[in-house]
Parts: sequence; C-alpha cells; structure tokens
Amino acid sequence: MANLVSLVPPRRILIVTDAWRPQINGVVRTLESVGKQLRQRGHQVDYLTPEAFWTVPVPTYPEIRLSLASRRAVFHRMAHARAHHIHIATEGPLGLLARQFCIERGKGFSTSFHTRFAEYVSARLPVPEEWSYGYLRWFHEPAGNTLVPTPSLRDDLAARGFPHLQLWGRGVDMERFKPGRSATFQHFRGPRLLYVGRVAAEKNIEAFLSLEIAGTKIVVGDGPDRARLEKLYPDAIFCGYLHGSALVEAYQGADVLVFPSRTDTFGNVITEALACGIPVAGFPVTGPRDVLTDKRAGVVDENLESAVRQALLLKREDASAHAQSFTWAASARQFLDGLVPATARLPHLATAI
Repeated sequence: MANLVSLVPPRRILIVTDAWRPQINGVVRTLESVGKQLRQRGHQVDYLTPEAFWTVPVPTYPEIRLSLASRRAVFHRMAHARAHHIHIATEGPLGLLARQFCIERGKGFSTSFHTRFAEYVSARLPVPEEWSYGYLRWFHEPAGNTLVPTPSLRDDLAARGFPHLQLWGRGVDMERFKPGRSATFQHFRGPRLLYVGRVAAEKNIEAFLSLEIAGTKIVVGDGPDRARLEKLYPDAIFCGYLHGSALVEAYQGADVLVFPSRTDTFGNVITEALACGIPVAGFPVTGPRDVLTDKRAGVVDENLESAVRQALLLKREDASAHAQSFTWAASARQFLDGLVPATARLPHLATAI
C-alpha cells in the first residue's frame, strides 16, 4: 500500500491557495506536507500562492493577507503551468480567479474544504451563516470533487447540499513529533493544560481558560484576541507562537491538550499532541470526534471540564500509539485519488459562472 502513489504515472499538479507562508495554520501545513510526499514519488507539484502578488491584510486579522492578483496574471500563470490536475484549495481571491480560469477554459478541477468560513464570518460580523454557505456551495459546485478531511464534515456538508464530496485525511510528521517528556513547563503547577493554535474568537479559547481545574493553563499561539484574554485571565501563560523543537517540547511538557474549538474541520494540533504522547480533550464535534476514535487516546464530551479530567487519567503511550494511524503518505494517496483530470468535463457548467 505504501507505494501505490509511485505506481501512478508522474503528473503535473497545480495547487492554488490563498493560505500560504508566513501564515501558520493547518491549511498551509497540509498543502506543504502532501506536496512533499507527492514530489518524493515523482510528481511535479507547483503552487500558485499570494507570494507572487501584492497583498493586503485582512481587517482585524493582519497575519492573514489577501492577494491583489489580476485576472491576467493568474490566467497567464495557470496556462503556463500546463497542469494535468488543478486543485483549488481555498475560496479567496486566488481561488476565485482560478475557478474562473477553469470554467472559461473548460478545465476540470478539484477543490477542498478546509475552513468553516461561514462560522468564522458570523463570529466577527452580523452575517447569517446561510449566506456564507450559499457562497461556498456556489464556489465548490462545478468542481469534479470537493475533498474534505473527516467523515462528519462530509456528512454535514452533504446535508447542506454540497455535491461530490470525497475524503482526504491528514497526517502527522512522526519524525518531528515524538513521544517524550520535556522540562519546558516543569516550574509551573500541575496539571499543565495546553492549548495550541490561533488566539481568535472562533477558537472558543475562553471555554478552556475558564475551566475550574487546578493547575496551569498554557496558550501557545497568537492572534487578535490575545491582548483581551491576557487581561481577563492573568493566571494563564501566553507563550506566543513556538516553532521547531520548542513546539515539540511544549507538547511534551504538557499533561493534556485541550481543544475547545467547535468550528475546526480537523485540528492538526490534535494529531501532533497525540504523536508526542499527550492525551487530548475536546467537544464531540467535527475534528475531535473524528480523530479521537480510540477512547484511550482522548476524550470528547459536551462538558469540557469532564473531558479534561478524564483525559488526565489516560496513558501517554496509548495516545502516541493512536497517532500512528495518521500518516502523510496515506493523506497523499487520498489527495491523488481525489484529483480530477484537467481534460475532464465540468459538471453544472451552465450554472457555474
């Protein structure tokens, strides 16, 4: 099974994404990791990203920048790529122009659903979720396949009228994220409860910070809500972003990863924590309930405090063992299976534009 991707003739694959470095998030990590796997198997993988164009920061979220690419520039780059497969990963400005290119040129393409954009918008603006989901449905409808990371998200989107959904799971870098114990937080009172991710409204971090559990709450990450939360929860430790070995040691120095988000589509930090031997606690929603299928590795419960207390009783070796089922090699195989030939006939062409 491990060599199935290599049995496929080498392909030229173009991935179009509005999310890219220097952003730090699961979308960027996933696209880079899968691209690396496919290149190792002989495929040519190119990315069309905001790096090639002028960008502007998103209001209230300056770390995310949107491209100001012109139609002419994007169309030229896509035509020059001569890709066998075009994958549009995001629904932003670049994704829209790439979608338009494919429709106007009659090119088959695939898309992926990474982010609950509708919930994120409604958390910041008085925009009904139904409006945003209407846009997302319109965006993905002409794609040959729309790749989603979990079965529960697939079921949710299918109920909302999204067609041709296909699973594309995620992996974790086992060589980087390894079991172990570090002294990173040893001077803090235990148990040491860890959150890793963006510090933003849609992440529901206050559900974590307001837990009445003795010990120390540690936040690794940054974002627009950090200053407000630091004032509200002065006993919590805010570390900012950590990278490389510092991030691994942060996981290894914790007793439980608390994942309070109700809007993530997967949660790459869950598998990273598990790989480091850290049990996880979260709500029974898309992401945690799909990943934490082994009750020895983590706990999902509508009572987050109860989930954390139960997770503290789990064994670290069981958490790391469960992580072994999430590999980037398997993710790359699913991604390749979900691609659509650029020569394929577009569905719903008459209503796509």
